[in-house]
Amino acid sequence: MGALINWVSGQHDGNVFHGIVDLHALTVTDTPDVLGKQTIELAAMLFAVGLDPEIATVFVQSHIHEHTELAWIMECTVSFGELSRMTQFKDKAAKRESDFVSAGLFTYPALQAADILLYDAEEVPVGDDQRQHIEITRDIAIRFNHRFGETLVLPKAVHPKAGARVMDLQDPTSKMSKSAVADNGLIYMLDDNATIEKKFKRAVTDSDGVVAYDRENKAGISNLLDILSAATGTPIPQLVEQYSQYGPLKKDTGDAVIAVIEPIRSRYNELMNDKGQLAQLLKIGNQRAREVAARTLDRTHKAIGLLPRI
Repeated sequence: MGALINWVSGQHDGNVFHGIVDLHALTVTDTPDVLGKQTIELAAMLFAVGLDPEIATVFVQSHIHEHTELAWIMECTVSFGELSRMTQFKDKAAKRESDFVSAGLFTYPALQAADILLYDAEEVPVGDDQRQHIEITRDIAIRFNHRFGETLVLPKAVHPKAGARVMDLQDPTSKMSKSAVADNGLIYMLDDNATIEKKFKRAVTDSDGVVAYDRENKAGISNLLDILSAATGTPIPQLVEQYSQYGPLKKDTGDAVIAVIEPIRSRYNELMNDKGQLAQLLKIGNQRAREVAARTLDRTHKAIGLLPRI
């Protein structure tokens, strides 16, 4: 709701790049033979949801070596203090305080900055929780340009009008996230219809029986209205007028989500049964991404004054 739908509708509005960031996943992955499988699965989902490989550049981050090369330059351009203030690092490190916390979890905003800046991105569609990462990317780019001359394009964060922050159905004060302790409040793209219906039927609401949009006092109902609005395109005030009971709101929200997910799930299964086609689609995006990334990295090397490759 916050990302994929808007990516599909926005792919015709500009020159868009979507990286499958497998290198970022190394911050929390220490098991072999996982990332390749998950990369293929995510690629299948991106194409199934409607990204057109001839229009949108879908690529694998680790296949474009310029990402890690520019990331080092970005690490040398961002300060320890700036990285220390990143909210997501503090939150994730606290959750994993009894486990191994990699240095990559601390420095990955530099790699994320490289992901963005390599493609001269002017706009980055993100959820509200990612705003800080775009701000630090801008700070890094501004500092680089100040030191070495105007080289990097300054990106700005853009946010979808609805559904940018979908909340957990069982804990509507928390974002719907794969890192949640339990999954009964999460809707996965590959959940079957019966599971989706059940999860919405059990969604936490309140006891006053009034359908109204109030994030602070009626988090559960507001979350359902957000999701239903994003799935149907109907404005929230109009939805509020249509419902006087929670049951019908839960049912209609579940049905609307199923209507969005069902055709995507079907196409995903088709692609997963044809890995050759998937590889070819990724090859198209990798080639296009590599050409753009190479030009940007070369531009940064020249700005710094690194010795040209011999």
